[in-house]
Amino acid sequence: MNGINRLDIKQLRVLSSLLELQNLSQVARKMGLTQQAISEQLRKLRDLFEDPLFIRQGNSMVATPKAQGLRDPVNQILKQLTSLLEPEQFSPQTYKGVFTISATDYATQALLPQLFNITRREAPGLKLIVRDFASDNVNQLITAGELDLLISFPEFIPDNLAYVTLFEEQHLCITGIDNNIYTEPLSLAQFAQHAQLVVSPSRANLRGSHDQWFESQGLKRNIVMSVPSFSAVPDILHTTDMLAFYPARLLPNSKVKQLKIAAQPPTFKVIAAWHLRTNNSPIHKWLIAQLQNL
Repeated sequence: MNGINRLDIKQLRVLSSLLELQNLSQVARKMGLTQQAISEQLRKLRDLFEDPLFIRQGNSMVATPKAQGLRDPVNQILKQLTSLLEPEQFSPQTYKGVFTISATDYATQALLPQLFNITRREAPGLKLIVRDFASDNVNQLITAGELDLLISFPEFIPDNLAYVTLFEEQHLCITGIDNNIYTEPLSLAQFAQHAQLVVSPSRANLRGSHDQWFESQGLKRNIVMSVPSFSAVPDILHTTDMLAFYPARLLPNSKVKQLKIAAQPPTFKVIAAWHLRTNNSPIHKWLIAQLQNL
């Protein structure tokens, strides 16, 4: 039987995914199949190409030279097949679909209201679902296709995802609007000594993102409270004497005011990330472009 008659798209996808991930269980999760089904497809590929293709080494599947030589042709074939199903032209006005974004508490406040204003005006057929950002399982969710786009900070994004930096953000020192016990500008030592509130969205602890910066200058912060979201900070500071670092894009806020300090902490990046399989998705490209222009 002619070899081409025994080759199907699923086998090419298995081969491409194995070349990318080098792990049977990861490929099975990515494709929504059982590991047994992936093993069966690999058996057929080995028979078709008359080559082992992958050799097990611990938990990894190491590609043979034959498999490595198939990488570019197979990926090119899959890319061409994918392009057959993509619309020739993309128009936000006529697009209809559902798009799921996983966003941090910060991004939900700083970016999404403006983004939704644009989508309602320019892409009325686009329906958006926003989910809380959960760093522990975000890779599994985006690989499974349950998420389309992530908006977060680089340290929370898996290395295997594509991403773009939207902008750099600056933390500013703030306190309650009626708090007048501080003399400006505060030295870093004075700031470190005062009671502080930090936002810790991924781990419930008394650690802040700028702790290492203070420690590099021989200072230890007096962190007395931690909350999981930025939205809670103004209400808490409004009723206490605490200080906090707060993103500039979330200011002004009527319940807090900025305090001048001797030196500003390092800036931090806000990024949008997506799975490599959606690199050429028109709706991804359009939404990311809108985010970059905010």
